[in-house]
Amino acid sequence: MTPPQPDPASPDIASTKNASTKNATDNNTTSNNTTTSDGSAAAVVGSQRYHSPDLSLRVETSGPLKGMHKGMTLTSAGLLLLFVLATGLAPELSSSLFGAARAWIESTFGTYYLVTIVGLIGLCIALVFSPWGKLRLGAPDSRPEFSRFTWISMLLSAGVGIGILFFGVAEPMFYFDNSGGFGYPNNPHADLAGHMAMDHARAVDALKLAFFHWGLHGWAVYVIVGMTLAYFAYRRNLPLALRSALYPLIGDRIYGPIGHAVDIMGVLGCVFGIATSLGLGVSQIAVGLNRLTGIDSGIGTQVVLIAIISVISIASAVSGVQRGIRIISELNVGVSVIVVGSFLIGGPTLWLISMFGETVVSYVRDVIPMGLWVASTPVERDWQDAWTIFYWAWWLAWAPFIGLFIARISKGRTLREFILGVLIAPPLIIFIWQTLFGGTALHQELNAAMGPGTGQLMGMIRDWNLPEALFATADALVSNDILSTVLTSLLIFLLISWFVTSSDSSTLVITTILSMGDEDPLPRHRIFWGVCIGSVAAVLLMAGGLKALQTVLMAAALPVSFVILAMTLGLLVALVDESRSMITSRRQPKTGPQATPRTVSQTNAG
Repeated sequence: MTPPQPDPASPDIASTKNASTKNATDNNTTSNNTTTSDGSAAAVVGSQRYHSPDLSLRVETSGPLKGMHKGMTLTSAGLLLLFVLATGLAPELSSSLFGAARAWIESTFGTYYLVTIVGLIGLCIALVFSPWGKLRLGAPDSRPEFSRFTWISMLLSAGVGIGILFFGVAEPMFYFDNSGGFGYPNNPHADLAGHMAMDHARAVDALKLAFFHWGLHGWAVYVIVGMTLAYFAYRRNLPLALRSALYPLIGDRIYGPIGHAVDIMGVLGCVFGIATSLGLGVSQIAVGLNRLTGIDSGIGTQVVLIAIISVISIASAVSGVQRGIRIISELNVGVSVIVVGSFLIGGPTLWLISMFGETVVSYVRDVIPMGLWVASTPVERDWQDAWTIFYWAWWLAWAPFIGLFIARISKGRTLREFILGVLIAPPLIIFIWQTLFGGTALHQELNAAMGPGTGQLMGMIRDWNLPEALFATADALVSNDILSTVLTSLLIFLLISWFVTSSDSSTLVITTILSMGDEDPLPRHRIFWGVCIGSVAAVLLMAGGLKALQTVLMAAALPVSFVILAMTLGLLVALVDESRSMITSRRQPKTGPQATPRTVSQTNAG
């Protein structure tokens, strides 16, 4: 099959000569007129008419909401205000309702989440090897705006920075434990493999399970959403918004109530997703500050930290992608290299390198059966709901935010480069991070004075003191108090800076959605939504801490997952349409002197 790569000479490109354009129209092969928002040619192909109206007619032209879609903005803000007031005024009732909602979602949609994630990663792999992999997210001659280093730095900063800091030590340690102190097995995958004792084999299984939750499956969700949004924005010349992916399914109705509802769900999922990460991050920052200065690490301190970090995030968001977001993303990577180097050099270096290789091999071997595994006993289901299902919901809820941000920074790359870049580079970096942090903690527990699993770290995990585990692991690396203070300070800086890059990216994404695709919305709107994110995180912490954060995330992920599936279908329909259009255009008879049939007399004379 001929790869559906846009051909500048074919009649479905906007720059085609008049005669060819007419020919294409006669064959129902049309193109969008034109140019993208930055003025470059839009490589639009396909037999469907992709109609992008003058969006300035659909957003406010003056007043406080200038540049925003009034209906979507007021609805989104109103729903969030109602949530904040209800949760803040009745925290105990809210906590109870959150628990009931989470239990219902897990029991009803747990398997649905598992199947959805597996389906998305399968589609990613299929697209890499398909002819569509050569398509470019933009005009045929477009090239990426950012270097690969900057691109990957921004991918990682927006995606999972706070999460891998919070869970980098705590999660592998939890899976290494065999006590079952929370009412379910800590690691059913290790138990089913017969690795019941707290030894090296179980340590590998613990790290492998952390890889599983932070690896290919989760990033496949970001790939599909980001690639879909970039495709329709830069190749079909539609707004950079979730609604655009539904155009092949419902046409111009994406500009009506259906499209508004889809984008509002994306906004809410984005707010609750980033609020969850902020809640995790400030709890750990507060613990670190307590170790350095003695400041109380309670809810009051955490709320103050939310306010301070939100101000920094808003300032970064106002400066835009090319300045604040890019600079802080690259700074994150630089400081992360220093911290990672400290763990690599200060820890059991050779053992960690060996552990990384052994765990990666085990992950590659078992990633498919782990993704297809469905718990068969009540206690196994409880574990799967609490860990795997929660993680899949987290990835899904974050997908509109991360996907749109990735799309925003990926114009000009091919589909194959996009998929492989997003699917491989960030997970590989995360695996290295988890090996150095989680592996160091596992090594400390394997060599505890009273035997494996008897050290200080395991006690913290069993007491559910997850934020403390990171700093305790770092302390064990250095015997000097000054070095310990420096390393703790760097970790606190990373927690703050990782959140800043996530938060400023999210405010940019939210305002882009609510402005019907404007990639440079007014600063005041970014400020407003930065305040909204901080407010949601604060009330959730006061209403029940980590459990409330996790529950709201689960609830937000459900409707977002339905949107993602519809977007995926829209992408496939558009790609098939593009292939048919290219095949049709190339089968059309050529015009001009070279295409004129030779007469019988000419043939005989020749």
